[in-house]
Amino acid sequence: MKTSNALSLLVAGAFACAPAHAADLAAGKAKAEEICVDCHGDDGKGDDDSPDITLASLSTKEFVQAMQDYQSGKRTKNAKMGRAAKKLTTEDVANVAAYFATLK
Repeated sequence: MKTSNALSLLVAGAFACAPAHAADLAAGKAKAEEICVDCHGDDGKGDDDSPDITLASLSTKEFVQAMQDYQSGKRTKNAKMGRAAKKLTTEDVANVAAYFATLK
């Protein structure tokens, strides 16, 4: 098994085992304001110039998977998104995912 595949499985397993209440919504909001709002807006829905997929429309699981895919290089369609995702730690991803899930 490739190292990147093993790492992806390990990270995915960690998210699957982590309790849902472990996310820090305040930290997720702060990180989203720092990294995400320029493109996706305060509400995660963006505007006419934003990407096709709004963050507020993603489930927590979908958001985490997307960030993992950008971080690993599996997803490469949007270079700016790849750079932004790589700024997030595993904990940041969980927190931001939980925060955007509250905006639905």
